Amino acid sequence: MKTVYIGIDVQVSRPCVFAAVDETGTLLETGWFEEAHEAFQALETWAESCRLHLGIDAPRQPLSKPRKWYWNGPEKAWRERKPSEKGVGRHCEVAVKAHNLANPQWTPLRGAAPAWMQLGFELFQTLESLGTLYEAFPSATYTMLHDDPAAKLTIDFSNVRKRGAGDLFDALAAAVTVKEFVEGRGMEMGGGDGLGSIILPRRIDRPIDAVLQWPNY
Repeated sequence: MKTVYIGIDVQVSRPCVFAAVDETGTLLETGWFEEAHEAFQALETWAESCRLHLGIDAPRQPLSKPRKWYWNGPEKAWRERKPSEKGVGRHCEVAVKAHNLANPQWTPLRGAAPAWMQLGFELFQTLESLGTLYEAFPSATYTMLHDDPAAKLTIDFSNVRKRGAGDLFDALAAAVTVKEFVEGRGMEMGGGDGLGSIILPRRIDRPIDAVLQWPNY
């Protein structure tokens, strides 16, 4: 069965965009949607004949309660949250930040989550039956693949729909991230708090082991 990698950039002020890439790194299709059910309708045909791996540029789920543990970078250790701190953010976001890969938009409790995150939560639920879902972070992908010529895409512009290309690059980056991860060149970060992990297109040369482990005390 053919494998297809799909990257999704999530927006609410303008339509979301997806990009479908095959095993050779060739762009197959792009498309736009505004609601989760529209994304399902656009992608279900691919799922009927292909094995899908989907990377969504949004948090998988919100916090169920304020985060207890904060990372102390200079000390390379976890500490308990101070009363003045809001407790937002998930383990995967803390780990990405600690490795200087990107600046996350910290995930809060569901009621405090902005509209684009709410749409992301819904996408993870709605698209679950189509294939394997991952959380991608294009900003971290750009950091890791800078000066790395190995990750490439072939784009036939006849497969690019004319609706605006501003967010298409992030969708392409999410698709590349999924492809590199599934093919064994990337890594998974976070997940110790049970709130989802972020996949990366490459392994970190010098990982900070302590931040990759969620406190269990």
